[in-house]
Amino acid sequence: MIKNWLKNIGPGTLVAAAFIGPGTVTLCTLAGVNFGMNLLWAMLVSIIATIILQEMAARLGIISQKGLSEVIRSEINNPFLRQIITVLILSAIVIGNASYEAGNISGGILGLETVFGKMILEIGGVSINFMSVFIGVIAFALLFIGNYKFLEKTLITLVLLMSFSFLITALITKPNLVEILKGLFVPKFPEESLLTIIGLIGTTVVPYNLFLHASLVKEKWKIADELTFAKKDTIISIILGGLVSIAIIISAASIQTNSVGSVTDLAKSLAPLYGEFAKYFLALGMFAAGITSAITAPLAAAYVAKGCLGWSGGLKSNKFRMVWIFILFLGVLFSSFGIKPIEIIKFAQVANGMLLPVIAGVLLWIMNKKSVLGKYSNTKTQNIFGIIILVFSVFLGVKSILKVLNVF
Repeated sequence: MIKNWLKNIGPGTLVAAAFIGPGTVTLCTLAGVNFGMNLLWAMLVSIIATIILQEMAARLGIISQKGLSEVIRSEINNPFLRQIITVLILSAIVIGNASYEAGNISGGILGLETVFGKMILEIGGVSINFMSVFIGVIAFALLFIGNYKFLEKTLITLVLLMSFSFLITALITKPNLVEILKGLFVPKFPEESLLTIIGLIGTTVVPYNLFLHASLVKEKWKIADELTFAKKDTIISIILGGLVSIAIIISAASIQTNSVGSVTDLAKSLAPLYGEFAKYFLALGMFAAGITSAITAPLAAAYVAKGCLGWSGGLKSNKFRMVWIFILFLGVLFSSFGIKPIEIIKFAQVANGMLLPVIAGVLLWIMNKKSVLGKYSNTKTQNIFGIIILVFSVFLGVKSILKVLNVF
């Protein structure tokens, strides 16, 4: 049974790898430090919403044997509307992932530095972080091989490693089970927690994962009979990813201080209380979170560009490689020299804020098209949940845009 499950697990784990990046780890750390267990319910809501949307994306990918961006190109007949949505998708995901990639690599570096210390090279008076090059080379090698099965197995291993690390850290802190259950099932809105709640949901319900998932499932599954495997894979993987986020919040909630600003600070704070093991487990988890996101972000952007621009070819095609190499190169460059492209990041955040409700709406529309999905189109129950998520995504998108523009 376990052998069968392992054989049919894959794309969902890559989606979990994509949303548990350094940003998620940092935000969960801050949520735990500042609000204790009180915001665990927000993670639970996020997990449910993510499962619903990702299941739709996976079903679309298997039945249509197309990526989400390809289906959008073929199903939206109005040229102006199609162009606007295509530009928005490319801006949010390709430019967005390029600007966030440095953060992914830097997150992996933080994990390594917690154990090994800083490794800065001075070349001609310029300081270069050697570890960012190291992570970049690993990501490049895995992506360049261009073998989906190999990439999948590698990322599954890293996700399991990350999950193990963060879950063990949470157990080491011996949390109160009653407090955890209250945090999960009794929604609370502590003072000044709204932005953190929005952040926790926004960092889990990620637009680019819908594109990534729809593209990946058709690499693994080809026929409608395999939908059951895809559904199990999606549910198990996203619950596992959600448990990782919950474990980080629980670990951070055990620290009685507000001076923790990152997972590195958390590792240092946990060490004297729970021993050096806590530090090493956290460092290992952060490294895995950084490197998995450093691989999935360029991969997602390449799939999106391929679908939006109508390119043919697979993982080894030159155009596909050109996109992920460009994004990975920028990530290594910015993280090596400590450059923060603030304006590009702000632009990407606004584009992502606009993209989530648009894509949730378009996905819901496509999932009801019999011409695309036939008998596998949405049921009434799936539509009700989809509409609730769509309404919430509009709220989430508006708030995130206003936050970037410093209005909210």
